[in-house]
Amino acid sequence: MTDPQVAIFMLTLFIFMVLLGFPIAFTLLAMGVGFGYYAYFKGGIETIGDVFDNNIFYLLNQNTYSVMENDILVAVPLFLFMGYVVERAGIINKLFYSLQMAARNLPGSMAIAALITCTVFATASGIVGAVVTLMGLLAFPAMAKASYNRSFAAGVICAGGTLGILIPPSIMLIVYAAIAELSPLRLYAAAVFPGLILAGLYIVYVIVRVSITPSLAPKPKQEDVPPTATIYWNLLTSFIPLTILIGMVLGSILGGLATPAEAAAMGALGGLGLATAYRSISWTMVKQSVFLTAKATAMVCWLFVGSWTFASVFSYLGGHNLIADWVLGMELQPWQFLVMAQLIIFFLGWPLEWSEILIIFVPIFLPMLDQFGVNPYFFAMLVALNLQTSFLTPPMAMSAYYLKGVLRDQIELIDIFKGIMPYLGIVILSMVLMYQFPGIALWFPDYLFGVYVP
Repeated sequence: MTDPQVAIFMLTLFIFMVLLGFPIAFTLLAMGVGFGYYAYFKGGIETIGDVFDNNIFYLLNQNTYSVMENDILVAVPLFLFMGYVVERAGIINKLFYSLQMAARNLPGSMAIAALITCTVFATASGIVGAVVTLMGLLAFPAMAKASYNRSFAAGVICAGGTLGILIPPSIMLIVYAAIAELSPLRLYAAAVFPGLILAGLYIVYVIVRVSITPSLAPKPKQEDVPPTATIYWNLLTSFIPLTILIGMVLGSILGGLATPAEAAAMGALGGLGLATAYRSISWTMVKQSVFLTAKATAMVCWLFVGSWTFASVFSYLGGHNLIADWVLGMELQPWQFLVMAQLIIFFLGWPLEWSEILIIFVPIFLPMLDQFGVNPYFFAMLVALNLQTSFLTPPMAMSAYYLKGVLRDQIELIDIFKGIMPYLGIVILSMVLMYQFPGIALWFPDYLFGVYVP
């Protein structure tokens, strides 16, 4: 076998191992080291020391060090900590209840409240698993008690929860900035309107769907509605403090007053301040938040080390060049290249998670952007929207598994999948809209930082 053929075999074997259920980060690491040993093998093993005389070990060491010293990635644990503290402060619970009462006259008021809460929590967290899990524990029982269709309710929570990887401060955008060597500030600015538009389309879909089929989401009973003054007082005391915190964090980043890491540190302190103000702070709560932050950060870091090692070996063997030559040899038009790239990413979302797609496959397309005249920030937003589907497409629809994990016997996994499907179509619609109107993604960063010049 030639080296490029070995690279394709390596990629195929990785996907097969993931489908068998092996841990992704350590599968990447093991395959990177295994195939890397072959790729960098110098030949001739006479002593035990010669076994370790292979550049793959140097590469692994350098990749680990690069992840640890990456300034952009410092923001990851700080944003995670902010999200976990806000989650445990009880603010989200109060916000959801107030929103559902304020929207009680709209069709599907609880579903709309859940989507808005997911959107707000996404901006405070950026953690899909945390948003889906919390809303599964908070919103799903309330909707089930109100006789909502369980599949419909599950779809709302799963779709709303995935907004966390798109709406700033998204962990995914920080990772993308590190991989593509783009400005995280521009990426955050570019993601604001696509994220809000997608959330808005979800809400419009809920209203239209429930208007057509009211049995999916019955209106709340009048006796369950508290006085109007109580509703708006609870809404103000939950929505405004959280909005101020989010506004300070994003405003300082987009205004150039702080780096993402500095803003994340400010957000973490602000989260602790909110928890103190709501009298929900405790040593146990802080300890749990620190533990979950360390656990999630370790997962992200090992994914990076494994993915970068795998991608480096794949590229060294000629895998990237083989795919790039194949794409360029097709003599595609720019729009055809964009469609093909997004279709590949969409189908990869079936067996893989966003992190593997981002770190292994997106770098294949990045060098081609200049040749096709594609703005890298526009391409990044298409990818960011597309990666929503990696959480929503079976069989590896992680948002569905997060929800199933907390609901257990309350709903079948197939019913969650059924509820998710309409939102896949909405994501694709949003991508088409952004392709037709690139200003959705590019106007705001160009306004803040000037027109992008390659």
